[in-house]
Amino acid sequence: MPTLALLSSAIAVLTALGALAVLALRFGATKTPISEASLADQIDALLPQTQCGQCGHPGCRPYAEAIAQGEPFNRCPPGREHTVAALAELLHEKILPLDIGELKPKAVAYIREAECIGCTKCIQACPVDAILGAAKLMHTVIAAECTGCDLCVEPCPVDCIDMLPLPSAQQVITLDQATHYKARFSAHNLRLQRDAIEHEQRRQARRAAAKTKAAEVETAAPSKQEQIQAAIARAKAKKMAATKPAGSQQ
Repeated sequence: MPTLALLSSAIAVLTALGALAVLALRFGATKTPISEASLADQIDALLPQTQCGQCGHPGCRPYAEAIAQGEPFNRCPPGREHTVAALAELLHEKILPLDIGELKPKAVAYIREAECIGCTKCIQACPVDAILGAAKLMHTVIAAECTGCDLCVEPCPVDCIDMLPLPSAQQVITLDQATHYKARFSAHNLRLQRDAIEHEQRRQARRAAAKTKAAEVETAAPSKQEQIQAAIARAKAKKMAATKPAGSQQ
């Protein structure tokens, strides 16, 4: 009986230790820090994707990476309080007040087309390609695609762009809108990369064509030595013609 009791006690102890080990593993798993890149992805998914730069970074993704590295998460005016609250929940932090000066209403850009000179500077500034137009032609904004980033206003040399506030029902950027803005921003960057590659290809083609033409001209033209010999021959012929007596015949 003592042996059986001792065995039962040992089994109970081992069972308890096993249960503690399982709990320790689970607790450890929940406390394992996620990678900085993965955290940045989760943060980026909560940002409004306006790419406005008001946070001090050139876009939402750079700000997400900065937050993942410890930068304050309350510097996104377009996201407003609900974005700060969502980030606080993700990061297990207290909700902070927005760290901005004046909170402007969400707006869309509007070009006074009669005053537009077609300089394309607003087109180049738009991060989501929401402005249509061409050089020396009138430009216009696709209102449904405009994120309200305000980046097109400053470059305009004739100040013909206004930011028109949206109704109160449209002041909050929804998750679907943010996803759409992000897709257009990605497409914008891909277009810029494609344009840069095509520009470089055209430049290389022009250089190759110029080299080919120069080589053809060099091949068709007489060599320098041949030019010298021809010049000498002409000089000799001219000298002989000058020294030949008048009326003489060969």
